[in-house]
Amino acid sequence: MKELIKRLVEAYGPTGSEESVRSLIMEEVKPYVDEMQVDALGNLIAIKRGGGKKLMLASHMDEIGVMVTHIDDKGFLRFYSVGGLSPFTLIGNRCYFANGTVGVFGMERLDAIKDLAMNKMFIDIGADSREEALEKVNIGDTAAIRREFCDLGKRLVSKAMDNRIACAVQIEALKQVQNLAFDVYAVFTTQEEVGLRGARVAAFGITPDIGIAVDVTATGDTPKSATMDVTLGKGPTVKVRDSSLLCTPAVRRHMEQVAKANDIPYQLEVLQAGGTDGGAIQMTKSGIPTGVMSIPCRYIHTASEMVDYDDVEQGVRFLVKLMETDYLG
Repeated sequence: MKELIKRLVEAYGPTGSEESVRSLIMEEVKPYVDEMQVDALGNLIAIKRGGGKKLMLASHMDEIGVMVTHIDDKGFLRFYSVGGLSPFTLIGNRCYFANGTVGVFGMERLDAIKDLAMNKMFIDIGADSREEALEKVNIGDTAAIRREFCDLGKRLVSKAMDNRIACAVQIEALKQVQNLAFDVYAVFTTQEEVGLRGARVAAFGITPDIGIAVDVTATGDTPKSATMDVTLGKGPTVKVRDSSLLCTPAVRRHMEQVAKANDIPYQLEVLQAGGTDGGAIQMTKSGIPTGVMSIPCRYIHTASEMVDYDDVEQGVRFLVKLMETDYLG
């Protein structure tokens, strides 16, 4: 599974430009599903029929990135973030565009580093003029952070673990599941990082009986970190709430019961800031019972997001059992 994770996280796919990731996933899941669809927002909907209620799974394909807003006379690019990026995580990092052009994040001279903001930064693609830069990039082009996958054994580090690690979990679960209790609509969504847009459209079209988003979540296990009762290596989480939703209590109880019945370690997650596709699913039409399973992840929205491989494998087991266990409400 590590090889699949490496290919997913290293793929180019900032918000709105998920095509390469979608093609990779389509190739992986095609032998294991009954039907695949791509909707108007670019969501990949992989359908695996087992009868009964409709279960929608949602893992977003997009990653945070930047978009070019201006090119000056010397060929330096100004930009703004696509998704939640801090300028402090960009200093000294590189980015790359869909055509392979690589850039370095630079910053203006500041009296104090605390004054750093996106409008004080630029991207250097090695051009000497606006004309030379325009041969490589244009206004509105998006770039992703350039950083390779690193296997530390138990711990895995890369850009785009948010949320390609959940895509990997969803793919592997589709491969392993045996006795479906649902018609499963496994959706690999677009544009989550800018407002859960893909999931909202997909859920409206599917109208599932139950929805489960699969994402990453923050941890509280690093020195002097924000207080949070989630730790790497102690299992995937059952979400209680985040900024986008209060998980449906009946779905949360169902998820906990499934985990306990199958000896799957899990943690309860209360995420104070940040949202998931679950928020969009829950608010679709007249409302969808919704839960969220998360993979604990350190350093979210940086170039070096870290997950624990045991949590990933347990996440696959958990998702398989959730597909195989009927939801009674």
